[in-house]
Amino acid sequence: MKEYQVALIEKNQLTNAGILNSDLWENANCLTDFSSPWKTESFSKIEFRALWDLEFLYFNFRVFDTDIYIDRKDDSVESIGNSDRVELFFRADNTLNPYYCLEMDTAARIMDFKALPNKNFDFNWNWPKKGLELKPSKDDVSFTVEGKISIQSLNELNLIHNNIIETGVYRAKFSEIENQEYEPTWISWVDPLTETPNFHIASSFGKFKLMV
Repeated sequence: MKEYQVALIEKNQLTNAGILNSDLWENANCLTDFSSPWKTESFSKIEFRALWDLEFLYFNFRVFDTDIYIDRKDDSVESIGNSDRVELFFRADNTLNPYYCLEMDTAARIMDFKALPNKNFDFNWNWPKKGLELKPSKDDVSFTVEGKISIQSLNELNLIHNNIIETGVYRAKFSEIENQEYEPTWISWVDPLTETPNFHIASSFGKFKLMV
């Protein structure tokens, strides 16, 4: 399995918005080896970084893309599912029984759900209260989705074992093909080796190692 090392930082280094000071991300390893195995077209560069401080896991997606598509009909699962977004999946083990999904867009909408094998999704489930915060932003060349997840919530869901969190890291990019019809490009840190796009499979996960 691919492994990403999550550097440890000191506690209490948050901004007033509750997310990390920007210069702290220089301490993080930069993950860029994303691929879209099902398409030959190129896609915008993605930089993913993570840090932790014994209380929270912090994450930062920076995507070098300014052509962002958001389905703004409402805040439903369907609307978020038809929008550009970044995703983190977590599992206790490779049985995927269960696993937990966070799909997040630049409008700060979160599709959080519990899943079982064969795409058996429970959209009525939500990440533990106060266990997740999100802060999206944009600049002239990119968008960023930054957030923090409490270590307590990860432990409550039995997702940390020997300082390892088995994690999937993904992006969905929607591009207009014609007449306001949009088609997704599915992008993953780990190539799941499937004929068609599928993140909901054990082979799409890697490991986050919490360094101490």
